[in-house]
Amino acid sequence: MSNDPYTLVEMAVELRLQGRLRDALLHCDAALQLDPRFVLAWLERGFTFASGGSMASARDCYAQVVALDPANADAHAGLASLAARDGDSAEGREHAQLALAADPANAIAAAALATMEIESGAADKARALIEPIAAALKQPDADRALLRGLLGDACNKLGDADAAYQAYAGAKSDFAVIHADKFAGRENHRTFVETIHQGMLAMDPAQWQPKAAQSPANAATKHLFLLGYPRSGNTLAENILASIPGVVALEERPTMQAADMDFLVEPLQGLPRLSALSEAEAAGYRAVYWDKVAAAGIDCVGKCFVDMDPLKGLRLPLIARLFPKAQVIVMRRDPRDVVWSCFHTNFALTNAAMEFTTLERAARHYDAVMRLIEASLEHLPIKAHVVHYHRLVRDFAATTQELCAFAGLPWSEDLARFDRTAMKRGVATASAGQVRKGLYDGTRQWEPYARFLEPVLPILQPWIDKFGYA
Repeated sequence: MSNDPYTLVEMAVELRLQGRLRDALLHCDAALQLDPRFVLAWLERGFTFASGGSMASARDCYAQVVALDPANADAHAGLASLAARDGDSAEGREHAQLALAADPANAIAAAALATMEIESGAADKARALIEPIAAALKQPDADRALLRGLLGDACNKLGDADAAYQAYAGAKSDFAVIHADKFAGRENHRTFVETIHQGMLAMDPAQWQPKAAQSPANAATKHLFLLGYPRSGNTLAENILASIPGVVALEERPTMQAADMDFLVEPLQGLPRLSALSEAEAAGYRAVYWDKVAAAGIDCVGKCFVDMDPLKGLRLPLIARLFPKAQVIVMRRDPRDVVWSCFHTNFALTNAAMEFTTLERAARHYDAVMRLIEASLEHLPIKAHVVHYHRLVRDFAATTQELCAFAGLPWSEDLARFDRTAMKRGVATASAGQVRKGLYDGTRQWEPYARFLEPVLPILQPWIDKFGYA
């Protein structure tokens, strides 16, 4: 490793962009050992923590930068972005204005301020702020994609559906171009989902011994998987459950990474091998899982643990085989709302996020995931309960009572205060802003964009009918 702090930070930037966040942090730390007051290392450390969803650590790094360099625009922009995400308008505006005073074209600060303007009902101010900054960026990059997405949000609030769609489409086009090289020559995520589906059908649950399944000492007393599809209400349901005493939850972490590597990298070969595991081998994977949960700072002993990840539906074969005592909660929402929301939402880079860059890709991916989930629930011994988003927001008490009855958890009217839980826990998903506001009806958001969705309705219609949204 280099002894030059500048070189170390340059390497950290490259590692972060490659998704190697742990290595990026190690390079930042090495630079800070050489020079504890090196601003660029603290700043890159903050960017890396933010990329990994560790927002409190990111905030500490940005604050350290401001202490060392009070006019640093990027650090103020980072603090503004985190404050906007957490709903702290006063702090967010202060840092955004300081960042923009130092750098009027700072896209992160402008995005943070625009987010707060939109949330406060001043979408016109948000549009006026970000439209010229986005237009001045002539090449696709992350800043332009972010600003175009927020411009779409502002236009949507103003009722200008045509301008909103064009802005969202531009943001997704930028996202696709920026990351195209990373996925060149690789199997797309929809094909991966379809291959898991084929491998799952080759599994033979008759070989399994679910009654013999043993859990390690650090396992939870009750185990819930919360899944479905992005933008289906998973974060809402997670924070509702986390409002119950004795329930702990973890959002969107790779808790099953070891099993993923051994059985899902090549599903056609891996899933039949998973099906044939001995009980001792299965117990080993369970132990690794619970160690991973503990490493994330979750103490599960004597509690109910909620493992929330919308796309863990891909892992239902792993869940059924390794965790036969676990219960599964499947979130569902109008497929048109889901696909439209995935298209216009600014996601962090994942294999699945590339599937949301056009409405057609999003619809075909949704179809593949739904087919996998439905087939898994039919083929595998899984205890599942379906929660419909529209029922949850329109008949909260009855829907949460049914959910608690399924999970064997106590119900109380306090569950309606899940927004306080979200504020206390922090939310790192794209649904942070919505959940923080409390209960509101987000159904039928697709309707102003119906004409743009018309070409993909033949793909979605079977699910619209099946799930009762016709």
